[in-house]
Amino acid sequence: MSFYWVKTNSFIKRFFSKYCWDIPNQEKKIYLTFDDGPTPEVTDWVLSELKKFDAKATFFCIGKNINAHSSLFERLIAEGHSIGNHTMNHINGWKSQTNDYIENVKNCASILSNEKRLNGLLFRPPYGKIKKAQSKILRSLGYKIVMWDVLSADFDQSITPEKCLENVTKNVTSGSVIVFHDSIKASHNLKFALPKTLHFLKENGYTFDIIH
Repeated sequence: MSFYWVKTNSFIKRFFSKYCWDIPNQEKKIYLTFDDGPTPEVTDWVLSELKKFDAKATFFCIGKNINAHSSLFERLIAEGHSIGNHTMNHINGWKSQTNDYIENVKNCASILSNEKRLNGLLFRPPYGKIKKAQSKILRSLGYKIVMWDVLSADFDQSITPEKCLENVTKNVTSGSVIVFHDSIKASHNLKFALPKTLHFLKENGYTFDIIH
């Protein structure tokens, strides 16, 4: 199993302070985010679950998936969710030349720029892996680089759906940015954990907001 932080510690947040890890507030607002879509069936299901709880979320979309599933992408926007850039081809920044990486981000951005209802420049690096030079260029272009406070680890097929749920419910606090994935790989854990997460958050007085 790969190593990853389920709860991002304060040292990491301070050291990489130019990134958005959480959005502290006194209103118990939290920020659900979904990476890697839009994906037929999975994203449709996520949207239906969110609607049950009147919850809005931020979707970090892959450009090639937007092109392949444009009507599903249109539904994301029509239902009032926020959209972020997750590169054109889900590439790993640590393994990419900076010029190639920036070009890949721009290719996705060119698709997003065609949608007039989108506002802001949100970016999440696939795998959370981005080089300092890549980050510097994207921030100079106006991007807010959004990481996370709580990782559900729904993508990890070695953990149980119950553990995926616990990763969120045991670590969420006011202002948390929580990561799920609307992908086939994550769907087994996601379909167990998301409805129960939404119920838990609602029952415990949390409200849902989008990232701008």
